[in-house]
Amino acid sequence: LLVSSMVGKDRIIFATKEDHETPSSAELVADDPDDPYEEQGLILPNGDINWNCPCLGGMASGPCGEQFKSAFSCFHNSTEEIKGSDCVDQFRAMQECMQKYPDLYPQEDENDEKSSKDLEAASVEASAAKEEKGSS
Repeated sequence: LLVSSMVGKDRIIFATKEDHETPSSAELVADDPDDPYEEQGLILPNGDINWNCPCLGGMASGPCGEQFKSAFSCFHNSTEEIKGSDCVDQFRAMQECMQKYPDLYPQEDENDEKSSKDLEAASVEASAAKEEKGSS
């Protein structure tokens, strides 16, 4: 029994014993290096963010996907001296959205507000340290 998803609809395919006994006629297609949906890492060769990268853990989809994309895009494109310091509003909107879905986005700490501020501060501090190290 196979189930495949087709744009919001499920299709059930029954496979018989005979189906499994015959060799597959499926053909493998060579990977297209320009396909942005292939696993090419977080940043695509053209500099765009690969929203389908498994490294994002699915954060770009789901009920807070748009807020995540906005915050992450802002951080990625930030030219501030402390990278991302101009993205506080976007990160706050993302955190507020995530707090509405605690089952999908569990908080590290019981004090949600404290942990989100710690996360933002750690992110900004890490970026600043990385930039200082790279500029020396």
